[in-house]
Amino acid sequence: MQEIDFSEIEDIQTGHAHNLDAGTGCTVLISEKGVTAGIDVRGGAPATRESDLLHPVNLVEKVHAILLTGGSAFGLDAASGVMQYLEERDIGFDVQVTRVPIVCGAALFDLAVGDHRVRPDREMGYQACRNAADRTCANGSIGAGTGATVGKILGMKRAMKSGLGCYAMQVDTLKIGALVAVNCLGDVIDPETGERLAGLLNEDLNGPADTETVMIRSYASKRDLFAGNTTIGVVVTNAVLTKSQATKLASMSHDGYARTMRPAHSMFDGDTVFTMATGQVDADLSTLGLLAARVVEKAIVSAVKNAAPLFGLKCWANFENRGTTTK
Repeated sequence: MQEIDFSEIEDIQTGHAHNLDAGTGCTVLISEKGVTAGIDVRGGAPATRESDLLHPVNLVEKVHAILLTGGSAFGLDAASGVMQYLEERDIGFDVQVTRVPIVCGAALFDLAVGDHRVRPDREMGYQACRNAADRTCANGSIGAGTGATVGKILGMKRAMKSGLGCYAMQVDTLKIGALVAVNCLGDVIDPETGERLAGLLNEDLNGPADTETVMIRSYASKRDLFAGNTTIGVVVTNAVLTKSQATKLASMSHDGYARTMRPAHSMFDGDTVFTMATGQVDADLSTLGLLAARVVEKAIVSAVKNAAPLFGLKCWANFENRGTTTK
């Protein structure tokens, strides 16, 4: 088993576009040939597009792109630009008069940073496609992770900057990777070391606090935590999968969320995982599931460690003492 770059998984191209001043952006994963895909939504506040067609009983067998975007539900407009880009290249489901690109998507809430009036739109989605290429996958404050933040239980003043991360590995001919925009309500933990990487800051803003402790102490408070959550990601593999298996793989991938984000899947998060299978290598689904959870973990850690301190928010790199662990 060896680490590889996310871009080494064949037949998938990844592109980003963002507006640093506004604090938002989008990321698109394109498969011109089409791939088998699945989805599992665990959070209580999702913003998704074309998710129903991924249900195993429905007609469409292949998707051509998956969009991860900021801007909350407004940002799903960027999918129109992705569809335009693919239709211009005759990519999509053949309906005789044209081809309809199958573009699924999910959005995270980043309106609380930068300029909330600027959201990913048709133009930004199109630009992300134009930027897509077989090249090293970027990490940090880029694409859908541009405005991502974590640790928002007590408001943005005590939150930290997060971003987008990717990680991939190879076992013989099998390849699997994850790309995740980390924007959770809670804290991010490195499951290998127990280190609290990012999340809620203490009152002095010089170290970590504990989101779960705050939530437990105020269990009777029904607060409105709309101001900025949801982690969205894609697991990509070159394995051969049916739609049912792709759906199950998305479900198993959520273990990576649960191991790194505390809490994960809250009612204020729209935590979502897509899967894309390019269909080249036979593999056991249970083994794929455990590998998927691992690459999701690594991608989330990478997103936090590569984030830049934007919009007045501190990030992992701002703290010299990074040895704080959790029990």
